[in-house]
Amino acid sequence: MQPGLYNRAMGQRTGSADLSLHGGRVPTWLGERMTRLSRVLTEAVILHYGRDEFLRRLAHPFWFQSFGAVMGMDWHSSGITTSVMGALKRGLAPLERELGLYVCGGRGRHSRQTPRELVRLSETAGLDGDGLARTSRLVAKVDSAAIQDGFDLYLHSFVVTADGSWVVIQQGMNPEHRQARRYHWLSQGLRDFVEEPHTAIDGPEQGTILNLTDRRAAAARQAQIELLSDGPDRVVGCLDGLRTRPIGDLATGGEAPHLSMPAHHEVRLTDVAMRRLRGNLAAAAERGPHDFAELLLVPGVGARTVEALALVSEVVHGAPCRFSDPARFSMAHGGKDGHPYPVPLDVYDHTLRVLRDAVDAAKLGNAEKLAAIRRLDAQARGLESAGQDPDFARLLAQEKRRSPELGGRTVFGPAGVRREPARRPGNRTQAERDDRQLVLPGLGLAKQ
Repeated sequence: MQPGLYNRAMGQRTGSADLSLHGGRVPTWLGERMTRLSRVLTEAVILHYGRDEFLRRLAHPFWFQSFGAVMGMDWHSSGITTSVMGALKRGLAPLERELGLYVCGGRGRHSRQTPRELVRLSETAGLDGDGLARTSRLVAKVDSAAIQDGFDLYLHSFVVTADGSWVVIQQGMNPEHRQARRYHWLSQGLRDFVEEPHTAIDGPEQGTILNLTDRRAAAARQAQIELLSDGPDRVVGCLDGLRTRPIGDLATGGEAPHLSMPAHHEVRLTDVAMRRLRGNLAAAAERGPHDFAELLLVPGVGARTVEALALVSEVVHGAPCRFSDPARFSMAHGGKDGHPYPVPLDVYDHTLRVLRDAVDAAKLGNAEKLAAIRRLDAQARGLESAGQDPDFARLLAQEKRRSPELGGRTVFGPAGVRREPARRPGNRTQAERDDRQLVLPGLGLAKQ
């Protein structure tokens, strides 16, 4: 799909989604890999479609959830938001000038530092720091005050490009109900900060909420100004009248798209569009031998890696409508909580290596490897209507059975006992060499 078509499909889209509120931390072994995978996927999207397209995708709640699921996070939980934005901030830091893409803010105290980060950034990137800082404060104020939905903001991430385009992702929590709501903002196409500024609002469906940014609330906003200008007596009189007046149904007009993320941890058959998964697996089987012949001769790399690449390629190239089942993307690299199965570190590392080699080659003018990954996505769509759906229960059982030999791991530890191959001292694996290059001592920043 061309970038312009993607923009028309999602630029004005609004919607909602249910997110389970989860705590805890991302383990180091996964966090470092997420940093590397988020970085190389960002580079791939920008190489194919440009920076503005990457911003549009971040502003799409369905794509964002799938983006986190393919990286091994809990596919249905609020933790995807904090972990994805944290991985992006670490991963893109060494490339921010090369890509012209900067990530500011974060969770908790980091969110409150966002305006200062933007002002400091303007000194080196030539941006309007004061204007961006004002924008940061304003969007936070709108989501915390103008939209009264029972969720308190605790995350504020601001992604801005070298030419001043930006996307804001915020998340609030409702501890009583163990739920979270995510808000997406996009500068492209933004007409008014007060009237319908969001591209989407994600969160649990809890009935009617007070959203003063809705275009239908223009009269209400004006009435508030008039009430305040007339003094307290009129306000008290209006409140007395409302006590005996029933509240009408405000949910008029067309329904916005709604992504419902369930509370259950396991991935169920009903969570996955099997037709699409069939296409992913069939494409891996059919295109793999043709496009990845050289890769498949590398010891340890086989059909399972190509299956993961088929899902990863869809994150890079897929159309908006294809991300309505984020659980499917957890089939690439599992989940840190063991659902749908433990994260297969060997497969994850091979995926990273293939993507890294393809992106690096494309930067040097050889786009064939990156094009081969793109053909996986095209082939998957072409094969969705052919054959029968895979046996989902059998597929999960097979992945769990093979987990120890693929380096499966969860937050609880390794999946079974795994015997490491003997190596001479100092003879590190490719994954270990990559990991050593990843972290700058004392800084925790990714290194290219």
